Amino acid sequence: MIRILQCVNDMHRAGLETMLMNYYRNIDRNEIQFDFLTHRSNRSDYDDEIESLGGKVYYAPRLYPQNYLSYFKYMKEFYATHTEYKIVHSHIDSMSYLPLLAAKKANIPIRIAHSHNTAIDRDFKYFLKSYFKLKLPEVANYYCACGKAAGEFLFPGKKYTYIPNAIEIDRFLFDEKVRKKKRAELGIKDEIVIGHIGRMSYQKNHKFLIDIFAEILKSKNNCVLLLIGVGEKLDEIKKYVEKLDLNDHIRFLGNRDDVGELYQAMDVFVMPSLFEGLPVVGVEAQFSGLPCIFSDKVPEEVEFTNKVKFVPLNDEKKIWADIVIAAARDKTNREMPELRNSIFNIEKSATLLTDYYKQLLSRV
Repeated sequence: MIRILQCVNDMHRAGLETMLMNYYRNIDRNEIQFDFLTHRSNRSDYDDEIESLGGKVYYAPRLYPQNYLSYFKYMKEFYATHTEYKIVHSHIDSMSYLPLLAAKKANIPIRIAHSHNTAIDRDFKYFLKSYFKLKLPEVANYYCACGKAAGEFLFPGKKYTYIPNAIEIDRFLFDEKVRKKKRAELGIKDEIVIGHIGRMSYQKNHKFLIDIFAEILKSKNNCVLLLIGVGEKLDEIKKYVEKLDLNDHIRFLGNRDDVGELYQAMDVFVMPSLFEGLPVVGVEAQFSGLPCIFSDKVPEEVEFTNKVKFVPLNDEKKIWADIVIAAARDKTNREMPELRNSIFNIEKSATLLTDYYKQLLSRV
């Protein structure tokens, strides 16, 4: 059995983490086993499931500058103890420099950097992340990306392997019975339901989404906005909603394990992100047959149905509002069984990753 060390921040329910779990559940675990190196001290949403599938979860120090000495000490001891890893696959974009540097020092032969984004978060580590982006080729010897834009951003001029952000589609294909059940649970009758799923962060642009929704309410008062996810800006966003007096129309649902059903309850999915790699939620929403309104900063590679519209971020909120309302009126059939043949179907893509790992190991 080949054991792969997947490097992440944590394994909470978010885009790349869910993508990893989709692959993990569907690979042949008699051949390939995933273990996870996280950079948080607390257990995460998926840890129990990982362990039930035979995987291990390790908790390294957080990747803060003040922790770097203790981090590399931890990693030196880790690799000295865990000699089973020949492949380290890191998913934290430019910050992958740090775990891959530790892996290189430990003579791990296969060190994969995986790009999941097309920009760097504007947080306090922005300049450090920009520096690490330049240094990645010194420590990574293989590259993966969720799409062309993400690959060209993190690995300019480098050859990379495309790994689709595939999903377990049976959880998302539209079902009218599920829609009625979930809307009843939410206390929703005839309201238009606008949905968004994403971490409460700078990248996802929630304030602009709320401004769009406020504009929608001026002409369509029977609307509800579902916000699914948590993050560092949650309190700030809640205060903004309260300031605009929109509490009666906006539901903060937190992290959920029933997102497949929540898509069914929606009438339109809206994502005005400032940047994206290739959003898993954009794939999920399309499999559920939803009209999807994305910003023009979302790569067009995500589009595989005729229900997607890209809107410039610099367009006025009134333009966005009119487009969202028009999309919500789309009552065409949401059941699209032909989507089973999509590359984003994990049943089609799971063997790609297995074959990739085997191919790399054959070179060692």
